[in-house]
Amino acid sequence: MRHVLSFVLAIVAFLSAPNLRAQDMLPGVDLAQPAYSKAELTRADVEAALQQRKNGRTVDLSEKSLNGLDLSGLDLHGVNFRAARMNKTRLAGARLDDAILDQAWLIEADLSGASLKGAHAFASQMQRMRADGADFAHARLAGDLTGASARGANFADADLSADMKNQSMGLMRAVLRSAALEGARFHNANLASADLRFAKAARADFSKANLKGADAAGADFTDANWSGAKTEGLDLDSAQIDSAARATLSDAQNIDRARVK
Repeated sequence: MRHVLSFVLAIVAFLSAPNLRAQDMLPGVDLAQPAYSKAELTRADVEAALQQRKNGRTVDLSEKSLNGLDLSGLDLHGVNFRAARMNKTRLAGARLDDAILDQAWLIEADLSGASLKGAHAFASQMQRMRADGADFAHARLAGDLTGASARGANFADADLSADMKNQSMGLMRAVLRSAALEGARFHNANLASADLRFAKAARADFSKANLKGADAAGADFTDANWSGAKTEGLDLDSAQIDSAARATLSDAQNIDRARVK
């Protein structure tokens, strides 16, 4: 209950602060407190919990503190991590397909090469997360990935768009501000109204992606693939694009203010 109370207090602190969105909760949270910096379980405890699958049971690790653990390579598919705290947790090469990561804390976690196909991460804190080569295909991501590294990651068919139905806590969407996305694949992904400001997305594949209303001011899209992309209202103010992409990006906003290479 103490951890739940601390999470609720963080939400209250956030809501009382002016001009902040729900997914930007860091100003109201002390990450040094044990709930966000220590682990209450060991890797062996997690492995024991995974044995519940033999009895057909769902593995529930919601609201657990797993900060800093090495869970690399584990099969964590379908596990409920709702509101779990996994800051600086190592999940490299882990299988997190269909995992529930809503409101989870993954600040500076390592998901390099992990599989998160079909995972659900709503209102999640993933700032500075390392996810190079990770697979987010068909995942629902409406969390804060500011400063994350996802070079060569696969976001094909993923939904990173804003949730326009439920805005009681503010606009929930994928925030990829200043993220390293070089060579990432967003084929057929939904990035409507997503935040891509100052993202480093050279050589990224946005073919058939929906970027309507996304904010990509200052982003680097050198050699990006825009084939069949929907870019109406995409803000490219000061973004770097190739001259050959101008025709494809004709529906974008502030195309005249983009830096054309």
